[in-house]
Amino acid sequence: MNRVNAVWNHGLYREAYQKIQELEHGRRFCGHSAEHFLAVARLAWIYSLEDRAGLNREIVYAAALLHDIGRHRQYLDGTPHHEASAELAARILPECGFKEEETEEILGAILGHRSPELRQEKSLRGYLYRADKQSRNCLACGALTECDWPPEKKNLAIDY
Repeated sequence: MNRVNAVWNHGLYREAYQKIQELEHGRRFCGHSAEHFLAVARLAWIYSLEDRAGLNREIVYAAALLHDIGRHRQYLDGTPHHEASAELAARILPECGFKEEETEEILGAILGHRSPELRQEKSLRGYLYRADKQSRNCLACGALTECDWPPEKKNLAIDY
């Protein structure tokens, strides 16, 4: 997992991550912390193992760490976070040793992680989409009644 740790420790990643933490300080709703990124990584990895998809664990974890890293741009200037995240990832991944085809696969997953039609796709894109949505523990959230997620999207039961 050397390349994943390189992503986590990359200067651009750390800077973006810190901005997100500052902008979400005191936020009652779901946040974008290490807990979220790692929950997404673990779920996506489990889904890929269950399907015997043959994905590389470093690629799954890198995609999960990077999928929301542009969130601060959405807060600050309205740039859709998946686009801002892909822009950052395109700069970070090659510097962390990811090959061009690996980078393209990760960027595709980041750009698609908000696309519901990918939910059943047995690919990094599909697993990242599903893991991102399932990582939210709505059933135990103190802000559940104030959340603007539609009821059909909320995770109100233990599921996978």
